[in-house]
Amino acid sequence: MLTTKEAMEKRRSIRKFKSDPVSPLIIQELLESARMAPSGCNAQPWRFKIVEDNETKEKLAQTAYNQSFIAQAPVVMVCCADISDYIQGTVSGAQDLGKIGALEDRIVKILCNSAEELKELSVEDIAPRIAANVAIAIEHIVLRALDFDLGTCWIRLMDEEKIRNIFGWDKNIYVVALLPIGYPDESPNPRGRRSIDEILLK
Repeated sequence: MLTTKEAMEKRRSIRKFKSDPVSPLIIQELLESARMAPSGCNAQPWRFKIVEDNETKEKLAQTAYNQSFIAQAPVVMVCCADISDYIQGTVSGAQDLGKIGALEDRIVKILCNSAEELKELSVEDIAPRIAANVAIAIEHIVLRALDFDLGTCWIRLMDEEKIRNIFGWDKNIYVVALLPIGYPDESPNPRGRRSIDEILLK
């Protein structure tokens, strides 16, 4: 099994997949890795739709401006956030942290008041806060997938409203990313990375 460092070094964005199916047991393992991700106040707002039928995968590819490789992946995860559950989870999570002494009472109050204020925000305003939580869970999936020799590719270029319409979801479900998953049919070279000096602020 790969170390975390080895997984980070091995990871590539895969855009060519073999047709081999991905076992349901492996999918369960990937979801388990997402379930273990951290989130603000332990709100756990992530929600996932597993898509394996060709017709729906084609529709998803169309919502992503016809990136055809999405439909060629054996599995596409639609990675989402549940907005109302995020708000409720933030309140209950903050209260739980207060009870065990992990947060001071004043911080619990600030978090609970902040969560109440979120109810007044538009989806566009609240989405970035939630997306950060879901992104952590997605990256857990991306790295865990390497243990099964699977490739993935983050997709953010997509029409979120069209995706919601495919599944009949309302605006309470915010689509964060599409994640094609399958056995790679390519071995891309690593892409350039900035040096540590370049990413440190002065």
